[in-house]
Amino acid sequence: MLHNIKKYVLGTLICLQYSCGSDSEQTPIDSEPTIDPPIDTHCPGTVSDGTPSGKNDVLVWADEFNTDGFPCRQNWDAEIGTGKDGWGNWEKQYYTRSNASSKNGILSITAKKEAYRGSQYTSARLVTRNKFDFTYGRVEVRAKLPAGKGTWPAIWLLGSDYTSNEWPRCGEIDIMEQKGWDKNTVLATTHWYEYGPAPAYVGHAEYSKNKSLSTSTTQFHVYALEWTSSSIKMYVDDQQVYTMGPAAYMPFDNDFFIILNVAVGGTLGGTSIDSDLNSSMEVDYVRVYQ
Repeated sequence: MLHNIKKYVLGTLICLQYSCGSDSEQTPIDSEPTIDPPIDTHCPGTVSDGTPSGKNDVLVWADEFNTDGFPCRQNWDAEIGTGKDGWGNWEKQYYTRSNASSKNGILSITAKKEAYRGSQYTSARLVTRNKFDFTYGRVEVRAKLPAGKGTWPAIWLLGSDYTSNEWPRCGEIDIMEQKGWDKNTVLATTHWYEYGPAPAYVGHAEYSKNKSLSTSTTQFHVYALEWTSSSIKMYVDDQQVYTMGPAAYMPFDNDFFIILNVAVGGTLGGTSIDSDLNSSMEVDYVRVYQ
């Protein structure tokens, strides 16, 4: 599937600070009382037999979301529940499986105002953990973001060893995040644990840049990560937004997995939320090249 790509002027903002929003808690506190659909024996649009060239130009994994209903179970699991402290960010949604659904080649992750199991909002959070974990590559996600005030959409990677190497030590790469109160800007960020001899800074650190994008909720854009042993670069419609050269002690040389989610409220979602919230992040495809 080919798409024309428009180019935009970059607007950037750099920050390095101790506290920020990040989906740091991964373990659900509950299980949704539903029966999982059977795992597909074949998922249309899935690539699993590409041989990496090491130049990030060979398609090794993809989902074009041609499986109607919940997307291909060979590729994705759904996180369920509210997590610890709202997934570490005081988010207000209860994640369910039913809030993620594909139709006509488009995945919709929908945040809704609805009472469910003690929460006032529902949404969905999909992960490739233990299905597709990888080190280095080019990730491309073509998506249109939710317009609803208070929604916090994210396309990101988390270190696969997060259970034994707690966040932020496991590392996090946010290809795209958007604040709930600013739908004209997208952010690219990395998180890690900063080490340094006293009195140097030690603790959670982040490096972030943003880009003005007034059509983020009305048009599809391609959000991309170019990840190698020497650099992490992120793009919007092939326009570079972000670059960093990881230090040797940073955790960006290990396996990570992909996460797609829409949070409600919380650190980056904010306190002002649409009273009739029903807003979706639409995803055309996710592709990984190595």
